[in-house]
Amino acid sequence: MTIAGPHLAAVRDSSCPSCTSAPSSEEHERPETARERVNRKWNEILQETRVAQTGVQILFGFLLSLAFTPAFGDLEVFDRTLYVVTVALGASSVAALIAPVSIHRFLSGLRMKDEIVEAAGRLMVCGMVLLALTIACTLLLILNVVTDSVVAEVIVGLVMLWFAICWYVIPLRLRRKSRRRVG
Repeated sequence: MTIAGPHLAAVRDSSCPSCTSAPSSEEHERPETARERVNRKWNEILQETRVAQTGVQILFGFLLSLAFTPAFGDLEVFDRTLYVVTVALGASSVAALIAPVSIHRFLSGLRMKDEIVEAAGRLMVCGMVLLALTIACTLLLILNVVTDSVVAEVIVGLVMLWFAICWYVIPLRLRRKSRRRVG
């Protein structure tokens, strides 16, 4: 990847081998050491976490503010229950997506980076699943208020199908394609 800007020289980002092309015959890259690999993976997790945390925090803030709007009192029992479930899912997603920072802070300097990276990766996946569920419930809550419940359910189902394709199907297909090419 090339980064260009008024203050940056063009540089090739080799921090993510799966995102860079194979080296040309002129480039001779040495294999990554175990330490370099774990450091690269940790840096990748930090970047991914920054993106996910921003989205989940904005969504969670929106959810928390809903209870203090005048229209909230007019919600049916189902919608209030859905709101409670949505807020709990949102809080759980926030916890999972911020957990890698806490884990790193508590274990920093104990030479446990491999374990930290593994735990952080699993928490990121868990947080993303919880985030998808939070988004689904948020959509259902909002669409239940503004449309017929059947229409809301169909729209939410289609949006969640799109999430599944973007977040899981495409990456898994790319992984399978990569394995076929390598193996």
